[in-house]
Amino acid sequence: MQTDVIVAGAGPTGLMLAGELALGGARVTVLESLPARSGQSKALNLQPRSAEVLASRGLLDDLLAVAPALLPRGHFAGIPLDYAGLSTPYPYQIGIPQAKVEQRLAEWARGLGVDIRHGEPVIECTQDADGVTVNGRRAGYLAGCDGAHSVVRKQAGVDFAGRDGRMCALVADVTLAGDGPSTWELPAPRGDGMLTVLPLGAGLYRVLAAGPVQMAAGRDAPIPDAEIADALAADGLRLGEVRWASRFTDATRQAVRYRTGRIFLAGDAAHIHSPSGGQGLNLGLQDAFNLGWKLAEVIRGESGDELLDTYHAERHPVAARVLQSTRAQGILYVPDEDVHALRAVFTELVDHRALAARIAGLDHGHRLPGLDLSLLHDGRRHTVDTPAGPVRVRPDGFADAPYL
Repeated sequence: MQTDVIVAGAGPTGLMLAGELALGGARVTVLESLPARSGQSKALNLQPRSAEVLASRGLLDDLLAVAPALLPRGHFAGIPLDYAGLSTPYPYQIGIPQAKVEQRLAEWARGLGVDIRHGEPVIECTQDADGVTVNGRRAGYLAGCDGAHSVVRKQAGVDFAGRDGRMCALVADVTLAGDGPSTWELPAPRGDGMLTVLPLGAGLYRVLAAGPVQMAAGRDAPIPDAEIADALAADGLRLGEVRWASRFTDATRQAVRYRTGRIFLAGDAAHIHSPSGGQGLNLGLQDAFNLGWKLAEVIRGESGDELLDTYHAERHPVAARVLQSTRAQGILYVPDEDVHALRAVFTELVDHRALAARIAGLDHGHRLPGLDLSLLHDGRRHTVDTPAGPVRVRPDGFADAPYL
């Protein structure tokens, strides 16, 4: 084998997985179709569970140093959820552009010996009993972290079950002609749509707009500057320059299986959904965190192949809950008087603490209270003494059993 694992895609999921594998002693090659990192901000947040993940690998402090904002709340369709009561050392959302997360993960992975190759898309992949062949290169395993249109998923013959988008919205990074907001606010519906403008630093702002014009547009419809300017005008803001803009939909799909022999799927290759609640990037990071140590442990010969089946068993239900959550949030965003009434009743009756844990990524697994995350830095299992006796802790911070 020329390498132990080939990872398709150098986004946050692929880079996190590559680093985890290398930390566990695997030889890793990452193939990325883009000639270089785009530098686009894209996703903008890290949830508390992702903060725990990154802290356990010694990566969080560097990201906190360059994060524009820390938010003590999450949200469900714009309904504020207080994180203060959550069982975590990081009871907040970290407001940070995806590009900065990618940069730090790439530095970490390269420092562990990962070979990251830009401008090399996965074109063809096959597998046999002994390994995989990707673009003529042999490896033991292949991980598809290559996004919603994953070549790996398609060539592995995995169904991407779900539905196409029914609503469309606009996202853009812009400068403003004049002053803009100085603090981060949670998105919330108003009037016939929604507008959120967040300061990213250095005079740059993130615009999220959903109104009649955006909802009627197709996913691939061009985005004229005038459309962004009109959306900003609803807040009395004037457009300066558009640095990047895109449309997104509420398309919702999930791979029916995350493992096919020696091929695995993670991140957007395994699931897509509306960005409501800010869970997408986080879900991918946590997929990688779950798969990485397991695959490395099998490659080292310390566990049998059956350990790899637990990746689908543990992560598929988590993503299914996120997809359920984002679909429900989409309904609560609909600009309709009856939906506004439903939203008011939902806000009054819902268990906010349980919902906060769900959005934060802390509603599953068996985590030990007060676990010293520095124990996990080497990516190996450890035995921890507790009042109830010794407990074996996995490299992702969960107890070996029970896993809920």
